[in-house]
Amino acid sequence: MITVVGGGLAGLTAAVACAEAGARVTLHEAHRTLGGRGRATPAPYVAHEGAHVFYADGPHWRWLVRRGLTGPLGRPSVRDSIKISFLLDGRLHRLPPQGFLRMMLLDRGRDAPVDRDFFSWASARYGERTARIAANAISVVTFDADTGRLSAAFVWELLRRVFATKPPAVRWVIGGWQAVIGRLADRARALGVRIELGSRITELSGGPTIVATELASARRLLGDDTLHWESGDCVLLDLAVRADPRDRFLCWDLDDGGFHESYSMQDPTVAPAGESLFQLDLPVRAGEGRAAAQQRLAAFADHTVPGWRERVTWQRTGSAKGRTGALDLPGAGPGATGRRSTAATGSSWPATWSPHRACAARSP
Repeated sequence: MITVVGGGLAGLTAAVACAEAGARVTLHEAHRTLGGRGRATPAPYVAHEGAHVFYADGPHWRWLVRRGLTGPLGRPSVRDSIKISFLLDGRLHRLPPQGFLRMMLLDRGRDAPVDRDFFSWASARYGERTARIAANAISVVTFDADTGRLSAAFVWELLRRVFATKPPAVRWVIGGWQAVIGRLADRARALGVRIELGSRITELSGGPTIVATELASARRLLGDDTLHWESGDCVLLDLAVRADPRDRFLCWDLDDGGFHESYSMQDPTVAPAGESLFQLDLPVRAGEGRAAAQQRLAAFADHTVPGWRERVTWQRTGSAKGRTGALDLPGAGPGATGRRSTAATGSSWPATWSPHRACAARSP
């Protein structure tokens, strides 16, 4: 008998994998609904709590595809797909600056050192301005306002994956990750997994247990104080407005590290007809309060959703701290800051693209 604690993507995946191997599985979820960081708000505005896209070049996607669990995919129209911008020096641009383009197009095969911070390494090769722009461009992944302080190898890998890929790897699932959660739960139940909702586990039983929760919860449950990692901190703004052709599909804030994305241009099911749904995020600076960060985020929305205050039909604000997976500091080695203990494994591909979960296994 295997016990799984946590009913998000990680926990459901573990339960399905164990059941497929012939094990009897019980999954416990403290909330009344499944989903974890894959949860979304109910219709008519389906805004995600956390990540909302998959990358097709990763193992998570291939695992889902093999089992037919991805469901139908969305994509923006040709008209909307070109509404991509980069905010730099307070102005929107159709392309990033030439220095950044040269970095990603000409040097994408280069390796970066583990033991140097990204900003100093990139500054020596490409200049301080390009290094700062590159760090801010990938802050959507790290949720960190000073991504340049992280390991050069860590940041460089993320940059190449987002900006130097050949075929587009991003996959938008119709209905978002919540729809995938539903298919995973159906698959688990069909395999005989017993799913207990509203079941908060406070201590481990004697049998084999998989803990698939946020890191702080795993640390308390496992009684393992080594389960700490460097992680991100950002504020969020979900925004529904009456549709306007001036609205952006994607926008990278190269000044402050923010990111803007439409939910509805590629998946019209997530908002009422005639409306557009967006999420914007912005990393919180050291010593900055949430209110000040939200003000900066609203100013970013002024660029990407012009006149949104007069057009808004629904909105909510939020924050995400400690939910991005491990961020590697110089010299730490791949993923070391989040994987100092063999009891826990974390993804070094955090933020938008990962389940943001710690997964640990214990048996007597």
